[in-house]
Amino acid sequence: MLKISNLSISLAETKKEIVKNVNLEIHPGEIHILNGKNGSGKSTLVNTIMGNPSFEITDGKIEILNESYDDNIIEQLDPDYVQRLDNGEYALSISEMEPNERSLSGIFLANQYPVEIPGVRLSSYLRLIYNIRRPKDQQLSVFKFKNFIKERAEIINYPEHLLERNLNEGFSGGEKKKTEILQMLVLEPRYIMLDEIDSGLDRHSVKEVFEGLAQFKKMYPEASYIIITHYDKALEYLTADKIHEMESGKLLF
Repeated sequence: MLKISNLSISLAETKKEIVKNVNLEIHPGEIHILNGKNGSGKSTLVNTIMGNPSFEITDGKIEILNESYDDNIIEQLDPDYVQRLDNGEYALSISEMEPNERSLSGIFLANQYPVEIPGVRLSSYLRLIYNIRRPKDQQLSVFKFKNFIKERAEIINYPEHLLERNLNEGFSGGEKKKTEILQMLVLEPRYIMLDEIDSGLDRHSVKEVFEGLAQFKKMYPEASYIIITHYDKALEYLTADKIHEMESGKLLF
């Protein structure tokens, strides 16, 4: 379970408070839709969960509770923020972790504005983030990963030629958004946050992305979604367990 308790968030630079006393629980397998006007705090909330340094937590905490992890993941996390429970599962203090540790813990954010990273080939990057999450005997060679990534790319009709280019460099807005979803398909995260992933996509690409999200949910039924979207047909592909409304930094329901 991803648990957010009494969370207040300010801009790191100006100390302006954006999010106020938010409480939210995301259980394995749940789909949550997060609505609200621009500036209501939606993007601030998910970016803070992911560890964006532009925001700082002024009160409250973020935790993952009662989850199981392979030893190779636990070994890569700061032990100060990891508690092994009596039942063999773990409690993680996410709000204290670095962003890469949060990612290893199973948290994923598809950014609203993905950045370009010159000099980093997309296929090599995807293989790196795939293998680092697995024991050595489960890591994929270049050849085996090529077959794996081809299968994942087909789920969202991702253009294969982009895999040989640098990460997001020269990509269109729509290509960047689909690259974010491809990363999700490779990482196989537990808690998936989508910040207006549909913006900048044409109607056909939106359909492909949400069909891909629905297919991923069938493949990994324990995966949870927090979705910020203005695409009113998203619920045709995904059945929401809860729909929330944010206003002036507060979660109304």
